[in-house]
Amino acid sequence: MAILKVKVQPGSGRNEIAGRWLDMVKVRVTAAPEGGRANKACIELLARELNVPKRDIKIIRGSSSPKKQFQIDGLADPVLQDKLDHLIR
Repeated sequence: MAILKVKVQPGSGRNEIAGRWLDMVKVRVTAAPEGGRANKACIELLARELNVPKRDIKIIRGSSSPKKQFQIDGLADPVLQDKLDHLIR
């Protein structure tokens, strides 16, 4: 299990992992923050980019905030960091 801190920017022009911001990963999603749509879009993006099932990604802190923490089951922290390093280059 890995923990990922994310800064989500809803209403962006595209869905992407945009880089690092402080100790977090910055994620942009096109979805609006209403009704949990941005959360759902963020989970879908992370699942696709990290190659893990959506069901393995859960918001554990910040569901109504742009600063969130996700628990990603099936990935160790070092593996997650390697994948992020590859994606953010």
